[in-house]
Amino acid sequence: MSKTAVVLFNLGGPDRPEAVQPFLFNLFYDPAIIGAPKPIRWLLAMFISSRRAPVAREIYTHLGGSSPLLANTQAQAEALEAALGDLGEVRVFIAMRYWHPMTEETVSAVAAFGPEQVVLLPLYPQFSVTTTGSSIAAWQRSAVAAGLEARTTAVCCFPNDPGFVAEVAERIRPALREAAGVGKPRLLFSAHGLPKKIVERGDPYQWQVEQSAAAVVEALAEDDLDWLVCYQSRVGPMEWIGPSTDAEILRAGRDQVPIVLAPIAFVSEHSETLVELDIEYRTLALENNVLAYLRVETVGIGANFIDGLAQLVRDCLTGDRAVCSQAGMRICPGRWRNCPYGPAAQE
Repeated sequence: MSKTAVVLFNLGGPDRPEAVQPFLFNLFYDPAIIGAPKPIRWLLAMFISSRRAPVAREIYTHLGGSSPLLANTQAQAEALEAALGDLGEVRVFIAMRYWHPMTEETVSAVAAFGPEQVVLLPLYPQFSVTTTGSSIAAWQRSAVAAGLEARTTAVCCFPNDPGFVAEVAERIRPALREAAGVGKPRLLFSAHGLPKKIVERGDPYQWQVEQSAAAVVEALAEDDLDWLVCYQSRVGPMEWIGPSTDAEILRAGRDQVPIVLAPIAFVSEHSETLVELDIEYRTLALENNVLAYLRVETVGIGANFIDGLAQLVRDCLTGDRAVCSQAGMRICPGRWRNCPYGPAAQE
């Protein structure tokens, strides 16, 4: 019986208050996040992580002192493993980018399992060099170092995957109905932001986020739906892509419309949904006369979403590509040169 390893990539999060600063250091030391030479990047990561750690620890106090992301990802891994039970011996692993279980640990566990084939599956629906790109690069380095030679296929993105889209739409519908009780709702699709310069260099993330939102709107099939995409979690002084989620909340208050806010780039609950969206932005909405603020849950272990992930794995196992999108081909326009199918991926 053949063995298949599926590796779920995610960001990771601190598992105790003492882990907050080293987690942040790992994040900012990543060359995909700060592209400075290594010695300068180390100094910057030390400085930023030490400055941001007290604020971050305060955020995690709302969550009992640690991130729930690993537990939520483990639930998704278990659900996916069950959905792939007909494929022989399939084991789903987790590789976190900035905290445990980190890439090197997971490569060792996969090597010990001894699979004939490996599928790398990011839990980021939309590709960015800062998320999926960084995770795949880290995996490739660690796999070479560990001598892991199993046939490996990586999913680069699934922004319009039918399962993902259906699950998001299913969770939005009741919120729209509830919000309509106090006025014509405005649907905000909120995604993690990105420095504008990264997009200008050819990163397809923003384009793919917009594709995801448009696909969900099409699935909702609501007449005259008021909707837009906005971006949260901005840090630092540089210019980020927009519009910002907090600015759109303020605008909704001025326009006297209820808000339905749906995460479109997160598939698990963690600090940026449970604290930033549920506490900070909810408070902002209430303080600025928004008629209603309804936050839609992430897709989690929803059946449509898990079935979609399972189909992505099946498609990878039957194909012959080293990197595949949901369509098995490049889906980004040519100007997004950092798409893994683009020339930049081959340089």
